[in-house]
Amino acid sequence: MGKFIVEKSEPLNGVVEISGSKNAVLPIMAAALLAHGSCEIMEAPVLRDVDVMCKLLSSIGSKVKTKYENNSIEILTDNVIAEEAPYELVKKMRASILVMGPLIARTGKAKIALPGGCAIGARPIALHLKGLRALGAEVKEGHGYVEAKADKLVGSNIYLDFPSVGATENIMMAAVLAEGVTILENAAQEPEIVDLANFLNKMGAKIKGAGTDTIKIEGVSELHGTKHTVIPDRIETGTFMVAAAITRGNILIKNVVSDHVKPVIAKLKECGVKVEDSDEGIRIIGNIRPLIATDIKTLPYPGFPTDMQSQFMSLLATVKGSSVVIENVFENRYMHIGELNRMGANIKIEGRSAVIQGENILQGTQVVSTDLRAGAALVLAGLIAEGTTEISDIYHIERGYSDFVEKFRSLGAKIVRIED
Repeated sequence: MGKFIVEKSEPLNGVVEISGSKNAVLPIMAAALLAHGSCEIMEAPVLRDVDVMCKLLSSIGSKVKTKYENNSIEILTDNVIAEEAPYELVKKMRASILVMGPLIARTGKAKIALPGGCAIGARPIALHLKGLRALGAEVKEGHGYVEAKADKLVGSNIYLDFPSVGATENIMMAAVLAEGVTILENAAQEPEIVDLANFLNKMGAKIKGAGTDTIKIEGVSELHGTKHTVIPDRIETGTFMVAAAITRGNILIKNVVSDHVKPVIAKLKECGVKVEDSDEGIRIIGNIRPLIATDIKTLPYPGFPTDMQSQFMSLLATVKGSSVVIENVFENRYMHIGELNRMGANIKIEGRSAVIQGENILQGTQVVSTDLRAGAALVLAGLIAEGTTEISDIYHIERGYSDFVEKFRSLGAKIVRIED
């Protein structure tokens, strides 16, 4: 297994280009199962999760070709040869559940092992199954797997008890080939939902309202292949924004959609960070004035993203004042706090709240990346900690960040990857 060795660095300066979105490309790849014809997905990030999805689609019967020279993936599914996704792949990535909607729409049946991924809290698939049942599928849950069958899917009115991103995506993908109209209420509004809907519409689907809480899907009989460019990764964008702030640096971040990171921009400004938004990108300047504390409450989009909570907490541990972070999305997303406290942070957990006393001088030590975003938070902390920080279990980080070490090193960070 690999490790990251991070040493205290000078303020990060320079230009960084953001890769395509992990959370957008995975459902788009799953949606390619629906097409009769070839789909080419451009600006696909080079990630472990993307590699797992490629292998998963290949196991089902897709012909998958990765073109590393231009970061594109070509997917052709003439025939589905298996309706069951192999457990050895599903256990590695929670997004594997996203093949369920396309499989049942394309073949009338699907069997999926209960998926794995980061252990950041309970992420039940009950809303996925509720949607599929509403479309007419017969769903059976077994020990460690779920199976769905349907002779025909029929449009329905579906209300989600919580605006789940995964459930919204799975239901959308199943409903595009259902007979009649589906109205999905209290739907997730994330930019990744909009990107998936745009991809499906290019394939011939009829989807309206993506990006709002009510999505209307008019079923069609068949979808065709298409080309599509994935949106930039807003969480990678936010991570480099915080990197500029925590090191008191000056970074121009290119290939960004500023509207997608509005909550992060707002909170950085509250801390005293200067943010310049232009056609060239977003410039983050962290050395204009002393940074101060602010409070954060994570919420579904367009609220502050749960995927940026841990990185922002690393920043708050270093600024003047006391901050409160309230995690409203995942109940087990504070595993990084113990590791940050080992580095000298002063953070206490009170239920879903974390109270951070700032202005700590962090010390490098051995820490563990407990999940994808926690790992990024520890790297950020290591950049300003005295001495050397050794981060293990970095496979979590490599699931979600493309060219992670190379991009940080280009900005002046002292970080290397070693094999353990």
